[in-house]
Amino acid sequence: MRHALIIAGGSGTRLWPMSRAGLPKQLIPFIGGKSLLQIAADRLAGLIPDERIHICAAESHRDSIVKLLKGGEPAGRFYGEPMGRDTVNAIGLGAAIIGHKDPEAVIAIFTADHIIEPADEFRKIVAQGYELAESQPDTLVTFGIKPTHAATAYGYLELGDALSPTARLVRQFKEKPDAATAKRYADAGPDHYLWNSGMFVWRASTLMDCIRRFVPENYDGLAKLGRAWHTDARKTLLAEIYPKLKKISVDFAIMEPASRDPVVKVAAVPMPLTWLDIGSWPAFAVTRPTDGRGNAIAAEHHALVDCSNTLVASSDPQHLVTAIGCDDLIIIHTPDATLVCRADRAEEIKKLHELVGKKEGGRWL
Repeated sequence: MRHALIIAGGSGTRLWPMSRAGLPKQLIPFIGGKSLLQIAADRLAGLIPDERIHICAAESHRDSIVKLLKGGEPAGRFYGEPMGRDTVNAIGLGAAIIGHKDPEAVIAIFTADHIIEPADEFRKIVAQGYELAESQPDTLVTFGIKPTHAATAYGYLELGDALSPTARLVRQFKEKPDAATAKRYADAGPDHYLWNSGMFVWRASTLMDCIRRFVPENYDGLAKLGRAWHTDARKTLLAEIYPKLKKISVDFAIMEPASRDPVVKVAAVPMPLTWLDIGSWPAFAVTRPTDGRGNAIAAEHHALVDCSNTLVASSDPQHLVTAIGCDDLIIIHTPDATLVCRADRAEEIKKLHELVGKKEGGRWL
């Protein structure tokens, strides 16, 4: 059967101070009153039944997340990690659990930090991915986004020969490039390079076999957790096994070696849609309507004089944010912390987050 697994971990430090350890970016209702996790689940409506949509995230966020799940017993489709061990383990845990119950499972992997439109076209393209993984069990399917600019914040897929009318073989995964390399990729065009979306489809059994071959030190533990998840032994085994798993991303652990491996194929299905990875405040600003001077507003009360290309966001509906003469700034207000940042230095918010922790402790993290 077809399943979907939404990975909803991560701390979202580049969206501080609104994103916090207790309420990370994927759970903040800051996109039209909905959280990114809700949007990710809603986008699957009509493609996957609610009872086959699963979520892997931090155990500490269980109560918040299970309230968002619809259909069946929600707690049975939430897979709580005691700590983050990167994407290969989150995805592998889900595949082990789902595959143990449904040996024929074909799982699509999504992350809870994307805006993708139009949703109906998204569902059609994902269905093509399911069909490819079902018809060619040895294939790991990923979705590639047509680059709109020479981005240095995304990885790239170097495309090879056609595998089917809707898919190309992936010759190589390219890590986040420098500016000159990104320009070369973008100039080559989408027939040669696509952005790596971080979305996949594969058979659970194929993914687990790849983990066994490429990350053997993690395989036995994940397989054991998959067998024990719905038993009384789950908590004990999770505490014993999970902290010892090698921390590594699915791209490094699986997709890169798989693209060079003769046993499996890696294929990219192009997804020529509007795709936003909401991993930073400039990306969030794109989701907001702008005024005549390019200011993006996500605050209940605000007053701007002679400002342009500035993002103003507040999580406090009773607070007024004002500014005069600001250009290309990010202004974020929360009840206990405020951020003012030049838009072109937004990537440094992660460093600022680390500094706050060292200087002030965990209170504001």
